Amino acid sequence: MSTLTSADIEGAGSRKAGATVLRLADLHGSLADPLLDAMTFLNEVIARFPDAISFAPGRPYEGYFDVDQVHELYDAYLGYLREECGMDESQVRTAVFQYGRTKGTIHGLLARTLARDEDIRVDPDSLVLTVGAQEGMILALRALFADPRDVLLVSSPCYIGITGAARTLDIEYVPVAEGPDGVPTAAALHEAAEAVRARGGRPRAFYVVPDFANPSGSSMPLPDRERLLEMAAAEDLLVIEDNPYGFLALDLAARPTLKSMDRDGRVVYIGSFAKTCFPGARLGYVVADQPVEYPDGRRVLLADELAKIKSMVTVNTPSLSQAVIGGILLRHGGSLRRANADAIRFYAENMRTLLSELDRVFPADLRARHGIEWNRPEGGFFAVVKVPFHADDAAVVQCAERHGVLWTPMNGFYPQGGGERRLRLSCSVLDPELIAEGVERLAAFVLERIAEGESGGGGSAQA
Repeated sequence: MSTLTSADIEGAGSRKAGATVLRLADLHGSLADPLLDAMTFLNEVIARFPDAISFAPGRPYEGYFDVDQVHELYDAYLGYLREECGMDESQVRTAVFQYGRTKGTIHGLLARTLARDEDIRVDPDSLVLTVGAQEGMILALRALFADPRDVLLVSSPCYIGITGAARTLDIEYVPVAEGPDGVPTAAALHEAAEAVRARGGRPRAFYVVPDFANPSGSSMPLPDRERLLEMAAAEDLLVIEDNPYGFLALDLAARPTLKSMDRDGRVVYIGSFAKTCFPGARLGYVVADQPVEYPDGRRVLLADELAKIKSMVTVNTPSLSQAVIGGILLRHGGSLRRANADAIRFYAENMRTLLSELDRVFPADLRARHGIEWNRPEGGFFAVVKVPFHADDAAVVQCAERHGVLWTPMNGFYPQGGGERRLRLSCSVLDPELIAEGVERLAAFVLERIAEGESGGGGSAQA
């Protein structure tokens, strides 16, 4: 975050007499929330230490990006408009250069892909193409949470994008703690919902990432998915399923999404092309096939209601971005799983490398002596390490300065506190050789902090 000094303010005042200065207390309360500073802090640290090995960003690997291919993908989509959609040149020009349909223009292609890859079979009109999955979260929350008593239940630890979105919309959120397997149980969901009702609130929806979640890397076993949907029905809860990492299993096997198992329309599904195509397109989507009934008995899709909000937020989703993503879908037979085959294997190898290197640099006796431990994700980008000291922002900077390695503190992912002695490692952007070197450097930092703690020169080394 950029901070103005008194000299900056005085200089600005001399350039423009009587310039208005806004007080933070007069702005929306979310702007004073440290949660909204978390991503900014990491971006600044990464920029400050450009030569450090970084386990911080959850970005996709860039080795599979091909700049020259963008033109081919664009041409493939133009060919689709001409040949399959029957557009003339004037219509093609309008389709790619004008604002376009609010709900998006590649909804037909996306519906085919969801059916092929995820066994999610929905009417294309129930899809809303969004400016990244983050906009999808904003739209869904704004539409679904109407009463001040409405409460969002979130798995904890939780992706800060959803809690940040709720905070900016003045929506209360309550954590549902992960269980022994690293995912919230149906019993924990029931307990959280009952506690909200006991104080006069209305549990409205539950946000969850069932596969390789950010930040924990945890996944939900199939029986737990079934029990979650049963509990949601019993509690009259909607489920907001976020699925950016679902393809990235170590065993390369497909896992059923909650949406594909949804039999009574409780799941609002949020997807993204950031990990399966590329983030620069800023393209996500929402599957919102629930019917909405008007007072006169007329029914529309929830997607239509989301589009109303979208028209006031981003107007539409860029047609050029949709064209390139549409080209990817066309070039790979409508299967993102097929398009990502090489990347999926790469990420699986990276996760195996990360876990094996942690085993190597932290032997069992050392782990037992100092309470060092980590989970073993079955796929995805992230693993979480428990350390015997406060893994906070200051520790990140110290680690970068002394050892040239970066990671993400976990405390910002716990909505009501926690995670102070845990750190997240993302293995997605690095080659295996850098992962090995980075883990070596991390171990040196951890051992250094343990020694400082034992000698009284640093923070406590007790877990």
